[in-house]
Amino acid sequence: MPSRRPARLMAPLALVAAAVAVVLVVQSSKSGSKGASSPASATSQSTSTRTAGRSSPTLSSRPPRRSYTVKAGDTLSGIAQATGVSLSRIEALNPHVDAGALRTGQKLKLAP
Repeated sequence: MPSRRPARLMAPLALVAAAVAVVLVVQSSKSGSKGASSPASATSQSTSTRTAGRSSPTLSSRPPRRSYTVKAGDTLSGIAQATGVSLSRIEALNPHVDAGALRTGQKLKLAP
């Protein structure tokens, strides 16, 4: 059996190290965003208490979307995140859809 070159062993190790680095960066950004949103939410709560008599348009005042047209590069999880509809709900409403074979222009139900 021929001897293995060090480069053949370093490539998989570099790949694992890169994957670990990505996971650590994502986790730290998620934990950092939680702390940043708490003071803002406290401020918005106190502001909403003071302005309870006035109504202002919010994102929740828009009617929910009933369908979504798939764009190039879309994934079901990305669509779920962008629309605010859970992945399991999208899958339940679209049992004929193969998550690995989404087509551009394909219509997905988001609400019954």
